[in-house]
Amino acid sequence: MTAPRAARDRRPARAPARLGFTDADAGQRLADLGWWDGDEVVGDAALVVWALARAADSDEALAGIERLREALGDGWAELDAALRVDQGLRGRLFGVLGGSMALGDHLAAQPERWRLLRTVLTPGRVHDASRLPSAEDRRRTHLEAVGAKADETAPVATVDGQAAVELLRLAWRDDVLLLAAADLQSVSEPELPFWPVDIISGQLADVAAAALEGALAVARAEAGPERCADHRLAVIGMGKCGGRELNYVSDIDVIFVADGSVESATRVAAGMMRIATEAFLEVDANLRPEGRSGVLVRNLEGHISYYRRWARTWEFQALLKARPVAGDPDLGREYCEALAPMVWSAAERDNFVADVRAMRKRVEEHIRHDVADRELKLGRGGLRDVEFAVQLLQLVHGRGDESLRGQNTLETLAALGQGGYIGRDDAANLAASYRFLRMLEHRIQLQRLRRTHLFPSDDDAAGLRWLARAAKLRPDGRRDAAGVLQAERSRTTVRVRRLHEKLFYRPLLESVARVSGSDLVLTEDSATKRLAALGWSSPAGALKHVAALTSGTGRASRIQRALMPVLLDQLGHTADPDHGLLAYRKVSESLASTPWFLALLRDEGLAADRLMYVLGTSRWVAEMMPRSPEVLRMLGDDGPESDLVARDPAEVASSLRAAVARHTDPVAAGNVARSLRRVELLRIACADLLGLTDVPAVCAALSSVWVAVLQAALDAAVRERVGSGPAPATIAIIGMGRLGGAELGYGSDADVVAVCEPAEGVGDQEATTYARAVVEAATAALGSPSPDPPLEVDTKLRPEGRSGPLVRTLPSYADYLRRWAQTWECQALLRARPIAGDEDLGRRFTEMIAPFRYPADGLPEEQATEIRRMKARVDAERLPRGADRALHTKLGTGGLADVEWTVQLLQLQHAGRLPSLRTTSTLDALTAMTREGLLSADDAEALTAGWTTATRTRGIATLVRGKPTDQLPRSGRELAAIASALGHAEDDPGECVDDYRRVTRHARAVVDRVFSALER
Repeated sequence: MTAPRAARDRRPARAPARLGFTDADAGQRLADLGWWDGDEVVGDAALVVWALARAADSDEALAGIERLREALGDGWAELDAALRVDQGLRGRLFGVLGGSMALGDHLAAQPERWRLLRTVLTPGRVHDASRLPSAEDRRRTHLEAVGAKADETAPVATVDGQAAVELLRLAWRDDVLLLAAADLQSVSEPELPFWPVDIISGQLADVAAAALEGALAVARAEAGPERCADHRLAVIGMGKCGGRELNYVSDIDVIFVADGSVESATRVAAGMMRIATEAFLEVDANLRPEGRSGVLVRNLEGHISYYRRWARTWEFQALLKARPVAGDPDLGREYCEALAPMVWSAAERDNFVADVRAMRKRVEEHIRHDVADRELKLGRGGLRDVEFAVQLLQLVHGRGDESLRGQNTLETLAALGQGGYIGRDDAANLAASYRFLRMLEHRIQLQRLRRTHLFPSDDDAAGLRWLARAAKLRPDGRRDAAGVLQAERSRTTVRVRRLHEKLFYRPLLESVARVSGSDLVLTEDSATKRLAALGWSSPAGALKHVAALTSGTGRASRIQRALMPVLLDQLGHTADPDHGLLAYRKVSESLASTPWFLALLRDEGLAADRLMYVLGTSRWVAEMMPRSPEVLRMLGDDGPESDLVARDPAEVASSLRAAVARHTDPVAAGNVARSLRRVELLRIACADLLGLTDVPAVCAALSSVWVAVLQAALDAAVRERVGSGPAPATIAIIGMGRLGGAELGYGSDADVVAVCEPAEGVGDQEATTYARAVVEAATAALGSPSPDPPLEVDTKLRPEGRSGPLVRTLPSYADYLRRWAQTWECQALLRARPIAGDEDLGRRFTEMIAPFRYPADGLPEEQATEIRRMKARVDAERLPRGADRALHTKLGTGGLADVEWTVQLLQLQHAGRLPSLRTTSTLDALTAMTREGLLSADDAEALTAGWTTATRTRGIATLVRGKPTDQLPRSGRELAAIASALGHAEDDPGECVDDYRRVTRHARAVVDRVFSALER
């Protein structure tokens, strides 16, 4: 009789070898079973052979069926008939026989047990955990197996000795058989439901707990009634048993707690361990206080005393999994409730996070070197990586969030993702990886019911093929199933290790751990007191901001609630936490729809630390950050090559000009330029406040941005005026003052002059009219109202000042200098350099002014005297009323003006004969003067220190106050912020004032000696 047409069509080939059997005698053996006639499948056995061929090990499954037929004898006909019609039975039986030789042996020894496999699931139904036996059902079954009454408070078995062990072993094997059958059924019959590994693990833990209850009942029977009546005994499940994530073969970790006679309880506990270990799985009590050297059983007070006084960090980590699994349930609950407060305060122990990390490292170091790359459990990228990361996050954040206080790894991982403590993608990837690795571990253990976690070696082709089939992996066209398995396992371990390192070594963990558990969840009254203690001027106002940020049930609110205790603690250590929190709220609200913002602060502790510091220190940054959130991404970058500190000013300028070049309207171009400038200014300010850059780099970057903005604005104005036609004149913009010297500060204007050159056939009047209109359009576009730091272009240094023409031709400029230039104008030209417009015209302008700023014969004495008198008038007249001369960075003692006037007078005196002095940079000029012998090394060092200190102090003071300032305050919150940013101790801001006075006093001593003594 041949197979039905539909069945024949599903068969890939006629020969058993093509079906997946590797045994050469498979055809004959199938024929002996009545399923094969040497050429085709016999009758309605087609589906049976097809399911058998899909078993993880089809040859082993075939051998198992043969053994079962022999063991059943006349009962074989019933099984044969059932297999031909029952898809569920086929899937479960062949799944077990092909996936577990040990369970095949169990069926051969207890052949009637095959009938159990008919009732596990209804074919075609999706998995439903509620249809599996409950924990109480399993407890009752195991107790009844040894004749104990499940309804009694302390059940006692009616069977003891080896007979009880055999009964418990049989009950355990039956339960494992049923679970393995449900687990493996879809391997042979893909249409049957696939049971997730976490459901199987939970059921295995319930079986273990029920078996422990049965073993305890037997131990009570062996101890006698008198030893059972004087105590209560609770068995606390630890490890995977406590977490309801047990393997098929695993130690059952337990701790015993007694009430009453500890001696009697110890005898019963020891008996239970012996019976359980002999009957099913090894019971391990080494997690008890003091480990192997400690007493087996303690009363509750003894446990509490030990954990309060002596327990180490890893012991509290182990208690995360603690739950009552057998014995007196009330005593078990009392135990867990008594120790829970200690578990959830463990993260506040000194070096807690470091201890947990060190423990994980020790686990890795103790792996055998020859199998380290095959370890699914302990190796890098293995199960322990997931568990340690989850447990560390759980212990740190679970103090304030009870939703994280579960025992199960996957459930806790889901809660961490739901609560926003880790990213949703990270949680999903980690959970999927954990399930895959646990599934492989289960399959490997099922094969022989041995405790192992080793992935097959590369040269074990048969083992890899079997495991791939057991894991339902199929060839993908490029690789066979074993190759797919190896690739998937490699991808999984790499992903797990990456996520482990991201979460386990997250800097935020240390910050959260430092916050007291009582401060993670605060009442309004206690929060007000804490904020006041941390330095808030208005705790009530701060609480309103906190409430606005954390209220609601959305994911962003949950992440904010997780972050807030740490952020408040960090802000509390800044000079102005009130304003910093307000700024943080503005940033959060401006980025409310941006998914990466809160994830960045949660996952990158460095970014959170830096953001809180700059917001609580600088009003300038606090006002700008909500409008330039892209800078936030840079705060998480570390190292000298990070974007925060290593952006090339030339590259930034080029990008800015390219972006502006798309706009022909000067106003639109100015808006774009301001926006890009704002981002760069904010980046520079953050790097400056964090001490990641130095004064020359800050000045160069600020100047470069200004130059790029002017270039872009000028280009846009030219495009608007002439379109694509020829321009009536070329224009060059010359930077003066600090812009020309590339020494701009945060509040500096752009001092410029403009020159033009008529095009061929164009008159001077027409050229200057055109050039003036272009320059006015460019400066007007930059000067339009904006909340950003102003872009003020100052042209008062042009010939004749404000009363002179805005733009001159090059000959007109030269004629003015020859006929009318005053000494101060020649001095001002020392900083002149072309910054925008026509490069050739700018170069010729530089050549034209050279004789005036670098006089070949030096500076006449009367002009040197004039400069000294001018400096004296500036010192006397321009210092603001009430200003402290010793602390004024620009006009004060040893400040910027003192150093710059001294340097410029030396340049006017000697640059005509010493070309190395021909630079617009103050610091470069000082270096050249030292090299040329005009200044001693000590004098140059003092002037450099004075100029650098005044420049940095001026810049930081501007950032702190939020507006340009030249005055260093003597005291107060602003001084504290400035001192902190300058690297001085937070608790002694006066040190900053003393240091500034000392440096500038030394600089002034050099100025008094050198500037006044300069002679021709």
